[in-house]
Amino acid sequence: MHKPAGLLSVPGKGPDKQDCLSRQVQQLYPEALVVHRLDMATSGLMLMARTPAVQQVLNQAFAARTIHKRYVAVVNGCLSAPTSHWQCIDLPIALDWPNRPRRIISLETGKPSQTRWQVLYTDTTHQQTRVLLEPITGRSHQLRVHLLAIGHAIVGDRLYAPEIVAIASERLLLHANSLEFAHPLHGQTLRFESPVPF
Repeated sequence: MHKPAGLLSVPGKGPDKQDCLSRQVQQLYPEALVVHRLDMATSGLMLMARTPAVQQVLNQAFAARTIHKRYVAVVNGCLSAPTSHWQCIDLPIALDWPNRPRRIISLETGKPSQTRWQVLYTDTTHQQTRVLLEPITGRSHQLRVHLLAIGHAIVGDRLYAPEIVAIASERLLLHANSLEFAHPLHGQTLRFESPVPF
């Protein structure tokens, strides 16, 4: 499924937070089950299952890190020139209890978190960089927190970015653009892509 930015993945608390991708899909496929989620502000590919058995296999694949997800983001600042070499952010992430739902980097209480990234394009005129991201782990807000931690907040991020970066776009410039995994029944490799809308 393709989730637009600004739509919840699953219902939230309160009557105003019931419209979401999972409910919209279930209107067409009542048996559809959530496998993973995207932040409300993030757009892109989201995987759902049509039987509990398939949901369990896909959940196990996510836990085993055999489902490969890639995202494209536009970040503040100019990173190094485009390269085919992946770099890695390896910083533990914890819930920022006093400021929920925010997360923080915490060497004391954080859970291991790794994000691979590489530069796609640097826009020196606007002082922004388009990056390809591959989360190895799947912590909440991981990509947003990791990029902020290296000094390059995602443009349009109203939760983490400095105000000037947050208001530089009407939406968070983060898009889940590809998913690759083995079909849960016959094992054939499946790859899905979603064009980046920014």
